Amino acid sequence: MKIAIMQPYFCAYIGYYQLINFVDKFVICDNMQYTKKGWFNRNRILDNGTDRMFTIPIKKDNNRLNVNLRYLADNSIRERMRILKQIQALYKKKAPFFSQNYPLVRRLFIQEINNLFDFIHFSVIELCFNLDIKTQIILSSSLDIDPELKSQDRIIETCKCLNTDIYVNPIGGKTLYDKETFKREGIELKFIKSKEIEYAQFNHAFVPWLSIIDILMFNEIEQVK
Repeated sequence: MKIAIMQPYFCAYIGYYQLINFVDKFVICDNMQYTKKGWFNRNRILDNGTDRMFTIPIKKDNNRLNVNLRYLADNSIRERMRILKQIQALYKKKAPFFSQNYPLVRRLFIQEINNLFDFIHFSVIELCFNLDIKTQIILSSSLDIDPELKSQDRIIETCKCLNTDIYVNPIGGKTLYDKETFKREGIELKFIKSKEIEYAQFNHAFVPWLSIIDILMFNEIEQVK
């Protein structure tokens, strides 16, 4: 059985969903520390041939709190509606599949959920459903894992808890983990490289690894699957 473990990201790039689709079980880390520099509540869309960042605002709080203890800002819905208007302005007139896929994107933004993790988790589940991804998604907080364990040790313990013999990580983490250490624990460590997907983005040079929102604007949902 193959598993992967990742942080929760709102409207992540397509590689995130390629990883979920590749494994049998996907552990999403809800009890990890939120970081401002992470991609939990922000991502990138296309703007005139380059990338534009958008951010879902959250309430100010102790920076050491886990992501499942953080909450959206009081003005969050107003900001989310503003971002939706940006998406309409940037894609509506010329993106070929805006009409087909914008209702899904809008649904992800307007959900009435105040908890940051729950907000992100809803988007992951909803996108997986629409992309016909059947992988079981598990919350890290539901597992009996020592909270003091970090990095590689935490991953190995999670694999043991789920009785898996294969752990899959994005290729970018190749220098972070030691295959021999995993092997001694009866776990095969594998790395997956996101399949590079290029598609027409108006008449501009292709900008890769934007939010999945961008792919949905330019491709039929069946093609994205």
